[in-house]
Amino acid sequence: MTTSTTNSSSCLSLEADCAQSESTPKSLEDTVMTQHCDVLIIGAGLAGLATALSLPKQLNVMVLAKDDLSACSSYYAQGGIAAVIDSQDTVSDHVSDTLIAGDGLCDQQATTDILSQGSDAIKWLLSHKVPFTTKNHDEPHSHVEPQINNDVVSLAELHLTQEGGHGCRRVAHADDATGRHIMTSLQHQILTAKNITLLPFHEALSLITTGEEVKHCIGAEVINTQTNTLIRFASKAVVLASGGLGQLFKRATAPNVCVGDGIMMAWEAGCRLANLEFIQFHPTGLVYNHENVSSNFLISEAVRGEGGLLLCPVTHQRFMPDYDEREELAPRDIVARAIATEIDNNGLGYVHLDISHKPAEFVKQHFPDIYTHCLSLGIDITKGPIPVAPTAHYTCGGVVTNANGQTDVQGLYAAGEVANTGLHGANRLASNSLLECVVVGRKIASQLATHLVSDSIDSDSSLYKNKTVLNSQKKVSQAQLKVSTYYLYQSASLDDASLTDMDFQTDIDFQQKLKELKQLMTDKMGIRRNRQSLKQALNRVLELKQQLQATSMAELGVSNKLSFTDKALNGLETDCFDIDCIKLESSKMDGNVLQNKALHKFRLQRLLTLASLLLQSALTRTESRGGHYREDYPNLCDAPLTSIIYPDSAQSNCLTRSNQLDSNFNLKGNKSEVDDISSILVAKAS
Repeated sequence: MTTSTTNSSSCLSLEADCAQSESTPKSLEDTVMTQHCDVLIIGAGLAGLATALSLPKQLNVMVLAKDDLSACSSYYAQGGIAAVIDSQDTVSDHVSDTLIAGDGLCDQQATTDILSQGSDAIKWLLSHKVPFTTKNHDEPHSHVEPQINNDVVSLAELHLTQEGGHGCRRVAHADDATGRHIMTSLQHQILTAKNITLLPFHEALSLITTGEEVKHCIGAEVINTQTNTLIRFASKAVVLASGGLGQLFKRATAPNVCVGDGIMMAWEAGCRLANLEFIQFHPTGLVYNHENVSSNFLISEAVRGEGGLLLCPVTHQRFMPDYDEREELAPRDIVARAIATEIDNNGLGYVHLDISHKPAEFVKQHFPDIYTHCLSLGIDITKGPIPVAPTAHYTCGGVVTNANGQTDVQGLYAAGEVANTGLHGANRLASNSLLECVVVGRKIASQLATHLVSDSIDSDSSLYKNKTVLNSQKKVSQAQLKVSTYYLYQSASLDDASLTDMDFQTDIDFQQKLKELKQLMTDKMGIRRNRQSLKQALNRVLELKQQLQATSMAELGVSNKLSFTDKALNGLETDCFDIDCIKLESSKMDGNVLQNKALHKFRLQRLLTLASLLLQSALTRTESRGGHYREDYPNLCDAPLTSIIYPDSAQSNCLTRSNQLDSNFNLKGNKSEVDDISSILVAKAS
């Protein structure tokens, strides 16, 4: 798929400037390209595209996709989008179902605010030609076809299905590939919008902020991963729509780009994070163990909503009635734990999901995508059961925002899975996430329209001076459980040999370490957790962080016998010092090799820090609630507490320390990683 050509000439000329002779060293400011826009949107999933399409057409909007346009969780969403459409349904019922699933941690006001706009969100999608399934769905051969005329389907015509946790049918869908149909329709709209530039293969590395007491986000550092060109995007506002962190786990429905980098960028920029321990495991990921076939295919919850039954593969008997009175339609955390228990008992690695008792034509009509995919693997779901097991699916926590998507940093917004609006609580209700993407994305666009269209950045109503905007920091409705980050500056005891065994000469080296981290998080922080396993995982993550740091020092000829026990020195272990050390090596290595090694280390350091935050959050919450189940603390606490990770002030301490070590690091303000990673990526061999 091609991208919009808006501003393409300036992109080409800037890239040409960066391709000058490598023999002439250039300063960072001279080498990094700069692009200007009104709104920079990081992420091209539903939240990002909904925001972009809802912004006024006079605003210059740039949307970044880390990979191609299908590499986002929204594209693979199957079930649908929940909204109150049926005349017998009510918003209060939808809110009630959501609060029950969220197990005490939903923000009731934010939940009501978002869900009450459900029907408007569906109308907006219909106006953008999203081909939802209609009530003639049960007629033979009436699959969804893209609308080719100007007639907009009414809400009353939509076919609604039911999913776990919902008390009635309220999920609008497009066959069993809702996300793909939505994204295809919106992408077409984006590509024809003259004010929107869509840039695939552009990975955001760090946010750019200014200000001390009150921080403002004014852009981001980005790399074009096809050309290895670094670009500094300067914007009046930034919207994070970068997705979740599912790829921290071995089995995940999220595409490979979902590594939580948006969450980490926001935290590094000064935002709070909330409820990171609540990772939702979808109960029914397809189990197909073949090295050439991806195992991240999801069997939609709608299969159970339409009568699918969970069976023990050994006895062929149902087991959900033994776990919950809602049986197969219990909330996802309950079903996922029940399946995990059954898998432990049967030792097969899966259970069966069976809908073959329904007429074959019914199954093919309702689930054409699932039917076709399974059939390609030799599984005919009209004749037999589907092997399924829980898989990491959704990040319930994230960057703290209000229901309007505003974060703690002025000019920085977040929407979709990267954000924690308070809607999902401890466990997301099925099909609420696509709704949240549209509602919050449009809310963000509405705010930016007010503050950017008619006002300059210096006016009293701008994002940077308007009192309503400046006082918008969200107050968490529940009592808070503060998560300590002191452990980030602790070190494991390692000998000299183990301190230098991490290298990144090839992509394979990076993938091996990433594979180890995923297996570690899956084994120790999966559906069931306990203090011992969490501590073991945290210690191993700290070992990996220390190995990575020591490897960078070893490349510079620094002694591996440095003491890491002093907390002041441990400041040097954080990402900014490690990347700075790599920078000093730029004159010794081929530019492309250096860029690849530096990027791999930068990404792995960020992943390890994120894993540390998740593990510490899980250790701090000494109860079982929603998607967080502690075997050593199986009961609920008396009062629900929202876990909060505050921005890490040690990053600025690290920056100060690094400046004292080498004045040539050229670090500014609170952008330590920004300038640093920029230095690495633009480094050329002399």
